[in-house]
Amino acid sequence: MSKDQNSRPLPSLEDLGWHNFFKPFMTPYTEKGMIPARVARQDKGRYTVYSSSGRYPAEISGRLRHEAVSRSQLPAVGDWVALHTSPESERAMIHAVLERRSRISRKEAGSRTSEQVLCANVDTAFIVSSLTGERGFVLRRIERYLTIALESGIDPVIVLNKSDLCDNTEEHAARTEEIAMGAPVYAVSALTGAGMDGVSTHLGKGKTAVLLGPSGVGKSTLINTIMGSEVVKTGGIRADDGRGRHTTTWRELIVMPEHGLIVDTPGLRELQLWAEEDALDGSFSEISDLASQCRFRDCTHSGEPGCAVQAAVDAGTLEAARLESYHMQQAELRYLERRRDQNANRIEQAKWKSIHKSVKTLDKISPKRKWMKN
Repeated sequence: MSKDQNSRPLPSLEDLGWHNFFKPFMTPYTEKGMIPARVARQDKGRYTVYSSSGRYPAEISGRLRHEAVSRSQLPAVGDWVALHTSPESERAMIHAVLERRSRISRKEAGSRTSEQVLCANVDTAFIVSSLTGERGFVLRRIERYLTIALESGIDPVIVLNKSDLCDNTEEHAARTEEIAMGAPVYAVSALTGAGMDGVSTHLGKGKTAVLLGPSGVGKSTLINTIMGSEVVKTGGIRADDGRGRHTTTWRELIVMPEHGLIVDTPGLRELQLWAEEDALDGSFSEISDLASQCRFRDCTHSGEPGCAVQAAVDAGTLEAARLESYHMQQAELRYLERRRDQNANRIEQAKWKSIHKSVKTLDKISPKRKWMKN
């Protein structure tokens, strides 16, 4: 069994984020000689995992692949898995994915209605935005990331990067705090290190964080600044618009000896929500609070009489753009729920169709069953 050699001491399970939560789920596999390991990287069906005995290339067992009802049940970066290692094999084998403490998901890109798990077992989500121009700083996009993080039960932290290139950092930070729903907001420069002390307070040994944000906002540079060395390749800054060149092409869990673990992610071209509608109660809590004062319980805040939400917009205490963003996410989540219901119905119908087909086959090959039915 080959494994990567590293000059640093091997991390303990606790260093890798192991928690008592996982122990009962691992026990049946420990009794079979397997060890707990954490998925560090996934690339086209191949995995890299960390364990207390080293770093291994791995693949999933045929049984795990066959029994997975959806891709969301297969290993994702950050998952804890039951691993079998053997000196006779070049790769370790993943036999099970342990129960997840948390996960960040989105709707799979394209027309399919299925969940894509971006990463699992995360404590903090750093929502990274750039302060360089309107293409980088988009409040509506930050709101979508907030909805995803809060739905996952993960603490969000908003990082506004490239403050050294922005002339109105304080204004952008103030606008962000208005929609942050209490999440900390830091204006930083990963290049110069300004403001990074605040970010570091949310990191710690055994804790896992993830960087979320579009391409070019400086996620990889943030990691390098935290680590104090270039552990993640960066592509510099484009001269025409001040945006970083996208370099990360896969999700990867990086072990930081003094700062815990962090998941570097590629920029997401499409951020379709995967959540329940009540997730908006967290990311748009001020609208939810106002809605409780509306005259009608089923008020849609779209022109009904006695609508407290519309009254707040008219009074200037709630931005119209904020309400529009709420309506857009609400419509998206309602559509998602309808599609999920349709998928569930199709799966149920297919199951019963298969059962009836099996019964008919048995009737054909078993005369005794026919006699018993008659």
